Amino acid sequence: MTRWLAGLLAAALWMGSPSVAGADDTIKHPGDHPEYNVEAEPHLLLGWDNVYAASGYGLGGRFSIPIVHNGFVPTINNSVAISFGLDWIHYDGCWFHGNCTADYFQFPVVMQWNFFVAQRWSVFGEPGILLFHGINVTDCPSGVACPGNPRVTGIEPAIYLGGRYHFSDKASLTMRIGFPAFSVGVSFFL
Repeated sequence: MTRWLAGLLAAALWMGSPSVAGADDTIKHPGDHPEYNVEAEPHLLLGWDNVYAASGYGLGGRFSIPIVHNGFVPTINNSVAISFGLDWIHYDGCWFHGNCTADYFQFPVVMQWNFFVAQRWSVFGEPGILLFHGINVTDCPSGVACPGNPRVTGIEPAIYLGGRYHFSDKASLTMRIGFPAFSVGVSFFL
């Protein structure tokens, strides 16, 4: 699974390289990107293996609200948004016993720093936090030696790197990789 994701990320970076993306100087024009009030992004998820033996899968959504149209670096084309969402991830199997499962609801809250690197391409970084709550979390069966049961509710750091291919000023294909999940979806700029 890790090789597949690494290959997908390498392909996305290659497609976004200046030679492939039709090198332009979009990054050198501060504020030269579409304005929007909110970004709505439904997506599919792959969760990383942490407690559970198999990677998780699920659905989610993000909403991002711009807070700075021309970002922290005034000489380049960047913006800053606050992003929050709701993700559901299902896990099958445990590393300590094969029959346990869990469903987690995750609530990411991150700062999204966007860089508009070419006419149709943008990249972003998202540091923040993640609140999570598990339901249907099965414990270790009696008689099985377990190093500990999974946490059901908590908070942890979150960090993502992502990229977008903009179909138009109003929609893009969005990919994000980081901790705790990988996502691919479509962003709508409203």
